[in-house]
Amino acid sequence: MDKALQTMIDNMPEKTGKSLEQWKALLAKKSFSKHTESVNFLKKEYGVTHGFANTIVQLSKTDSGNSDDLLTNQYKGKENLLPIYKALISVVKSFGKDVTIAPKKGSVSVIRKKQFTLIKPATKSRIDLGLKLKDKPTTKRLLNSGPFGTMCTHRVQISKVEEIDGELKKWLKEAYTKAV
Repeated sequence: MDKALQTMIDNMPEKTGKSLEQWKALLAKKSFSKHTESVNFLKKEYGVTHGFANTIVQLSKTDSGNSDDLLTNQYKGKENLLPIYKALISVVKSFGKDVTIAPKKGSVSVIRKKQFTLIKPATKSRIDLGLKLKDKPTTKRLLNSGPFGTMCTHRVQISKVEEIDGELKKWLKEAYTKAV
């Protein structure tokens, strides 16, 4: 398990009033059909911050399969994209110990206090990197969010590791900085 995620889980009782297992039991009784319904419930009814609520909901869903299984399934038939994924994770982890990596069924959320990027294997030859960069104009490379909708403001299409250059790292760092 990612160190930052483990720290978040360890701090959960102090920061949220319940352990991860207690939160999982509570959500199991509710049986929400959508991720956002569960997150909003925890935020509204229990005052849990978005970062903790999102992590609790995500980890509640992953009981049937761990994070490694989620990643394996995402990249099945797209294994050539794993070096890009790993390079992106390396970059975002370098920003600080407050970064949480949360694999989902079809993508990986990267969270500080809020989600600031989303990594999705879009095709067999491309990863779509969603970024939250409010009020930043689009460019030829920094596209509108496209299929990410409101989860992100922008999207960058990445087909090779070399495209994780200084410009892209700057955008990632900016998104991280704004995720407070």
